[in-house]
Amino acid sequence: MKTNKWMSSLLAIIASAGAFGALNAAEHASVGYTDTPMLPDGKWHVHDPNRPQPTVVAPGTFSTATTPGKPPSDAIVLFDGKDLSKWRTADGKPAPWNVHDGAIVCNPKTGDIFTKEEFGDIQLHLEFATPTPPKGESQERGNSGVFFFGRYELQVLDSYQNRTYADGSCASVYGQYPPLVNASRPPGEWQTYDVVFISPRFKDAKLETPASITVFHNGVLVQNHSEILGASGHKILAKYAAHGAKGPIKLQDHGNTTRYRNIWVRPLDSTHD
Repeated sequence: MKTNKWMSSLLAIIASAGAFGALNAAEHASVGYTDTPMLPDGKWHVHDPNRPQPTVVAPGTFSTATTPGKPPSDAIVLFDGKDLSKWRTADGKPAPWNVHDGAIVCNPKTGDIFTKEEFGDIQLHLEFATPTPPKGESQERGNSGVFFFGRYELQVLDSYQNRTYADGSCASVYGQYPPLVNASRPPGEWQTYDVVFISPRFKDAKLETPASITVFHNGVLVQNHSEILGASGHKILAKYAAHGAKGPIKLQDHGNTTRYRNIWVRPLDSTHD
């Protein structure tokens, strides 16, 4: 009798193990095909089951008028509302701008600030608010800028009911491309930039591929893979000078108390396995 009970228990365990094994196998069963055409690179079949799975990234959350959102899990946070430890001056000294109510506030006439870390191709998220009440007209209102590699400028300006030259308005590639539309909010309100910046490539100190930029301003597409002509400047035709594969992000001091918050980047690898 005891033997029968023991045998029954053993058979139950074997059956359970078999069911678990079948379930586990089902979870990891082949989910593709190897009898399909090869993709152009000659490495993978269409729907290839052996192709590596994408890395899992937990998405962040959206900001509100009062509260900044959370970055995705793989982001490098450049400003989290607390301090300027990730920033420096042009000569490497501590950043002299202010932090107030969870925002970086430009300290006029103290100079531009730069990230300590350098980047190549990136996704950038940044939020800004121009001063209120507004002062001045055209380029005097809320002027600042986000510079990739410290030299390619995405303009920050109060362009809400404020006429200026088109290639100097908010979300322009300064001196090169106006935004596709003016998606500006009123001064004092938080605005967002979501940017994909692809850095230029040089070979033997000569330009091989120009930089490009895609920008969403407050969720609206305003730069669509715009090919940058060269380093930004005032009243000049932009041109390139060879530089390294990575560079800092710069926030411009243009004499206005423009505010920034919730700044993060994701370094990009455009290659596909």
